[in-house]
Amino acid sequence: MAEPLKYLLNDTVPPRIAAMVRRAWRKFDTTAFLQQVQPGYESLELMARGQRIAQALQTHLPQDVPRALGVLVESMDPPMGLDAVGEPDAGDRPYSAFLYLPHSIYIGTHGLPHFEAAMAAQHALTQRFTAEFCIRPYLLHHQGATLARLRDWAQDGNAHVRRLVSEGTRPRLPWAPRLPAFQANPQLALPLLDALKDDPSSYVRRSVANHLGDIAKDHPDLAVGTARAWLQSAPAPREALVRHGLRFLIKRGDAGALDALGVGHAVALDVRAARVLPARARIGDKVRIEAELHNPTPQPQRVLADLKVHYVKAHGGAAPKVFKLQTLDIPPGATVAVGKTLSLQQMTTRTHYPGAHQVELVLNGRPQPLGQFQLS
Repeated sequence: MAEPLKYLLNDTVPPRIAAMVRRAWRKFDTTAFLQQVQPGYESLELMARGQRIAQALQTHLPQDVPRALGVLVESMDPPMGLDAVGEPDAGDRPYSAFLYLPHSIYIGTHGLPHFEAAMAAQHALTQRFTAEFCIRPYLLHHQGATLARLRDWAQDGNAHVRRLVSEGTRPRLPWAPRLPAFQANPQLALPLLDALKDDPSSYVRRSVANHLGDIAKDHPDLAVGTARAWLQSAPAPREALVRHGLRFLIKRGDAGALDALGVGHAVALDVRAARVLPARARIGDKVRIEAELHNPTPQPQRVLADLKVHYVKAHGGAAPKVFKLQTLDIPPGATVAVGKTLSLQQMTTRTHYPGAHQVELVLNGRPQPLGQFQLS
């Protein structure tokens, strides 16, 4: 079982932050800082720990906030790089980047009246951790100035900064308060996404895809229209971005999204050798679902294949869950196998209940029954 998230800020973190700040500002009272942080620290969850440390920083840093922000920036380790596949690389650091969560809370809470100093601090912070949370109050209270700065940062030489431009403006960012203005009017951020859609970093492009996915949940027509525009003469990385961004709509069988991806048509395929094994399973087991897709026509068939499982719920009804399989180009006369193994272990994100679970294969948004398994 994974450790609780609060251990990302374990009891070694406050002394480490104190040592880092003390190196940057010799007047920092390490003893008093730790005395404020430590009482009851072990019982606090992740965010409460971050808030406790941020409160102690506010008490013991210079009361001149721009000066305090400067101390925090000076105390930070060198920026993270990117590894060979374009993902954040913390190198040999023996601690989580979540060490900087209190810095993010401090900037978001105390920096608002000091825009320039706060933006400089966020530019530095996001290269070590992320400023996607602390930038949101600035988008709420200094929307115009913050968007102008983000337009500049979309051209920044650092991929972490460019990612912040997209991630920080996501209307439905996980773990963060919503941005009502951006949720109501995604056009506020779309020019930023357009500037980043062909970013050389997959780390940045994935954020753009997730932002497009947020838009799709509130404004599906706008998301599909944006996807169509971006798919014009699109290189392969942009095509992958759009597919990822439309995944919510694809799982719902949205006709516009399917058509934008070139899979909106019905397919002339024979579904053969469908198997759901074992037919009877217990909670904790695994079930294997397989089928073969045969193209009997003289033309190649392009198909987006998904799997839909209707999970039995506590009240006795069922709720569907769609699993992505693959996009296939099946030549004339060819047969292609598709399949997936389902874990029936109890999870924090899904509780399994006894009963008959219906299984469907979804081809270009159109479901076809495959069978069922009985869970006990």
